[in-house]
Order: sequence, then C-alpha cells, then structure tokens
Amino acid sequence: MGRSRRTIPEELLLLALDPATGTTAQPQSLDLGLAGAQLVELALAGRIAPDGDRIAVVLPRPTGDPTLDSALELLRRRGSPVRAVHWIGGPRLGLRQTYLTHLERCGMVHAVAGQMCGVLPTTRYQATDTAISREIRARLDNAIRTGVPPDPRTAALAALAHAVGLGKHLYPGNEGRSSRSRLRDLIRHDPMGGLVAHAVMDVQNGVAAQPRRASAAGPGPGAGRQPAARATDGTAGVPAQPRRGSMARVGAR
Repeated sequence: MGRSRRTIPEELLLLALDPATGTTAQPQSLDLGLAGAQLVELALAGRIAPDGDRIAVVLPRPTGDPTLDSALELLRRRGSPVRAVHWIGGPRLGLRQTYLTHLERCGMVHAVAGQMCGVLPTTRYQATDTAISREIRARLDNAIRTGVPPDPRTAALAALAHAVGLGKHLYPGNEGRSSRSRLRDLIRHDPMGGLVAHAVMDVQNGVAAQPRRASAAGPGPGAGRQPAARATDGTAGVPAQPRRGSMARVGAR
C-alpha cells in the first residue's frame, strides 16, 4: 500500500481534529471509530472480508502500513472470523495517540507542547497543511449536497463520521440538521462501512451480546446512552493515563 493515498483512519482523525484548539472531537467514540476504520481499510486492501456480522482474514499478506498490519496480525491470530462488534469493542489503549504520532511522522500534523494549570504537560496537534483537511471535508460536503453516490472510501468515511458523532462537529446547530441526516444516510452506499459503523454504534449503546439485525441506516450515535466524556489532560482529547511504550507520549504524570 503506497503512501500516496491517505488511509481512512488517518482521514477520520483529521476530520475530528479541531484546527483552533488542536484537540479531537468525540475522543472516546473516536477510539472505536479508528478501530472500525482499520477494518474498512483492510477490506478495501483485500486483506479481510465480511462474513455475516463477522470479519474474516482472506489474505494475511502485510499491507506495508505498520498500524494496519498490526491489526491484521491480531485478526489473523484469532484463527477464525471475529464479530465486528467484539473486535471494535476490544481494548484499544493508545490507538488514537498511535495515529496522532503516525500523522506527525508523516508530516500531516505537528505537535505543540504546553502545560495545563502550569503543571501538567500537554501536547496538542495542529494540521501542517489545512488543504488536506479541506479536501476531505469537501468530499463529504459534495456527497451530502449532490446526492450522487460517493466512492466506497468516502461512503465509509461518512458512515464512520456519523457513527462516532462527528456530524454535530462538522455540521453544528439547527442549520446543520439536514446535513447530519444526509451524512447518516450515506451509510447505505458501502456495505463494509455500514457494517462497521453499525458495530461502532452498537458498542456505544452496549449492544454486543446478540448478532445485529439488518437495517437500512440504523440509529444515530445518540440513540442510546453513550459513555460520558472523561476528564482529559488537554491533549487532543486523550484521557490521562500512564505512559505505555514509545508511542504514548502524552498523559499526566
């Protein structure tokens, strides 16, 4: 997989990144969305495929993207298809920070060190090229406004953006209500993106015990009670936590 194309996890994170504050919108549900976005990207790369409401590895060959290959290897080790809702709802400690560090390494964001209350170290992230974020947003806007079926990547990105609750961040207020509704409707244009988006919403709503029934678009992110936002250390919406490994650069100490 060449680096000329941004991955769906990268684009989802760039959509969520607030250019004014350097923090991410919907930080907790975004973690679930990034795990789901990895599945969609691996499916588009021909490495995995849906098997009902489960995910099966069909080609274990690495993609060349370290973050995706790590997920692919974990799926391969399962040995049998895994339910999407169980995969997405599994522990994902540091996934958002891993992708922020990855975007920094690729030159798409730069880290800005600071302090909270003059004591706690924080790191915020600013996009180095706002044209990239504008291009991603323009694809969503175009799909929403024209009604023309989007390409699979844009459809999957829209489905995940809706699933994690970015609609109210991208299209706020009453004036954005119709755009949020059309963003939700884009789920139907990509089967894999729809499967993963529904799994993300199911995890948020605590629905993981039974296989999901098929539906046209499914409930929005607010259809059930979502986890309350936890206190953060001010770093791109990342909850304060002990340092783990070389990727965990941010957190209260």
